[in-house]
Order: sequence, then C-alpha cells, then structure tokens
Amino acid sequence: QVDAGSLPASPGTDPDNDPDDPDDPDDPDDPDEDDEEADDLVWQVHDAAGRLVAASQPLAGRLPDRDGDAVELPGGDHPYVVVSEDTDDGHVVTVAVSLEDVDETTAALAAPLLLGLPLLLLVVGGTTWLVVGRTLRPVERIRQEAEEITGTRLDRRVSEPAARDEVGRLARTMNAMLARLQDSRDRQEQFVSDASHELRSPLASLRQTAEVAHTHPGAVPEGELAEAVLEETVRMQALVEQLLALTRAGEGRAQAPREDVDVDDLALAEARRAARSGLVVDTSGVGPGRVHGDPVALCQVVRNLVDNAVRHAAGRVAVAVSEHGGRVHLVVDDDGPGIPTADRERVFERFVRLDEARTRDAGGSGLGLAIVRAVVTGHGGTVEVGESPFGGARVVVDLPS
Repeated sequence: QVDAGSLPASPGTDPDNDPDDPDDPDDPDDPDEDDEEADDLVWQVHDAAGRLVAASQPLAGRLPDRDGDAVELPGGDHPYVVVSEDTDDGHVVTVAVSLEDVDETTAALAAPLLLGLPLLLLVVGGTTWLVVGRTLRPVERIRQEAEEITGTRLDRRVSEPAARDEVGRLARTMNAMLARLQDSRDRQEQFVSDASHELRSPLASLRQTAEVAHTHPGAVPEGELAEAVLEETVRMQALVEQLLALTRAGEGRAQAPREDVDVDDLALAEARRAARSGLVVDTSGVGPGRVHGDPVALCQVVRNLVDNAVRHAAGRVAVAVSEHGGRVHLVVDDDGPGIPTADRERVFERFVRLDEARTRDAGGSGLGLAIVRAVVTGHGGTVEVGESPFGGARVVVDLPS
C-alpha cells in the first residue's frame, strides 16, 4: 500500500505542479525530457484526481492504466509492458517494464533455432527410422516365414528371437498356433483315414453278397441275403451315427440348448435296458445327481459306458451316481478282463479296440469311449479308467453339478 504523504518526491517534481516552472517534470515543453533515456523499470503514482504524486523519472504524459498494454517510452529502445494496481487510499501505481531482455533473448535464440531445429529434426527422424527399422526387422522376418507356411507344411515354424520382448512373445505364440493347427490337421487326417477303413468293411461285405447273388442266382438263399444286407446296413448306420456324434462333440460345432439333466434317471434307464441282456445290473449305488447340459449328449455318454461294460462283462455290471462337493460322479463297473494300465488313456482315442481278436460286431467300432471323452470335456468334466472292485474295468465320469 502506498501512503501519498510518505512518498518521496521524484527528482525535479514540483509539489505545486506549476506549468510555468521550467523544472516541472510534467511540462511537455521541457526539451530535456525527450533526451533522457528511459530506465528498464519505470513507475508512476497518481492520486484519485489523476495528479502525479511520484515517479521513478520524468516522463512525458501518464503511463496507461490497463494491464498488459505495450507502450513506447521516449528514450526507450524497446517496448514496455505495463502493470497497474490501485491502492486502498485511492492512488494508482503503474509500472512499465522494458522488453529489452526478452527481445535480446529472442534475437539470440532465433539464429540457433533456425539452424539447429531442422538439424535436430533430421537427427531425430534418422534415429527413429533406424531404431524402428531395427526393432521391426524380426517382425518382417516372421512375416516372410509365415507367408511360406502352407496347409501341407504346417510342420514348419518361425524363428524365435532370443530377446524375451513383445516380438519374441509374438513368435512363440505363432509357433504354438502352428502346433495346434498341425495337431488338428493330423487328427482330422487320421479321423478320415480311420472312418474310411471302418466303412470299407461293411461296404465290402454288402458288395460281396450282392455280386454273389447277381452272378449266381439262387446260390444265396433269399432269407440269408436279406439278413446279411440288413446286418451290414445296421452296422454301417451305427458307425455313421457315431461319427456324426463324435464330430458334433469334438469339432467345435454350436452347442445344443442346455437344461437341467438328472444323471440318475439316465443311469437307471440304461441299467434297465442292459438288464435285458441277462447280466446282473446293480443300481444300488445310484443316488441323486443333477447337471446342466445337453440331455441328448449326456444320454449318449451313459449309454456308451453301459454298452461298453455289458460288452466286456462276464456276468455283472454296476452303475452308481453320487453328488458331493459341487460335482456329480458317474461310475460304471464290470467284472470283465479289465483294461491294462498302459492302455487306460489310449482307449479314449478314436477307433481304438483292445480286443482285436474278437469280431467287429462284438468289439464295437472303437468310437464309444472317444465320444464319451469329447462330450464330458465339452461339459467341463473329466473321465478316467481304473480297476473295478469286481476285477474288471471301472470308468469314472466327473461333471460339475
């Protein structure tokens, strides 16, 4: 705050403000005013009536009161920027600061910037180009190698950089993807080969019977011919249906609508059907167990397991269902020869039959347990083979309740 009574009079200031005084600093006709060099910092103080009270040096006229105005002062080589402030007692303090330092700094920086900035941009651009090119070189190599990989060369892999960065992870991910594609292709080729082999047998039998009947009329009794054709047709139909079921379960097709399924009801229904074979079917271990899934596919799982047990059982089959710990367990036991430990995982592969010495009709197509695993895995469960208390095989299915 400025007290007008305490402000010192500026040099040459006349308190009476006499316009005829040749030493009056406000006299615009004073020839010495225009010749005096303005300071870098100039200030004035005016009272409420607009009269000059004090100043840092004599000036011609009053400094503008608006903040930020740029003015030219007599004797100044550079513009001045003005800052004004009102005091509590009505005085106005106005300060003008020379922009000489700003202009000199700008002038000093202009030439280096005009020359240095393009050079700096050139250096930065060149460095960026080199660094980015070096970084993306492995990506380009991976692209070229991936472009050469075809459906018949899925055994090839892209080179993996030693660095464990994003490019390295990209190469490892691509190799893992190629491995999955190769495995899928191999399984598909094996599936087609096995299916063709399995279908060849009933087709050959049908053709043989038909050729004999055509070449030697009457050689094959009419009833025997019809029976042979019906038998092979039923075998072929069952095989095709199992192939379709396996395809739907394991090849990523759209899932059927799911609903709550009582596994105990499925187990009891299949046990009643199996009892017609003359075997002893024990259902005393069947308790409540409900899962959420495809009822048709789950019914196929229970049927395949019971049929497999009936096919190999000597005289007894047991079916049990229990639920605990948020899981439903389906257990099917038989008193047959059992499954060797070394083959307990292989039996879930397609077209695998461990009883090759037996006839195809008795041994089945080798797709039943493969369908079981595909459906159970699709429902978030697991299936394992172990040893039955009766001495045969035990198959345990675990599903989320």
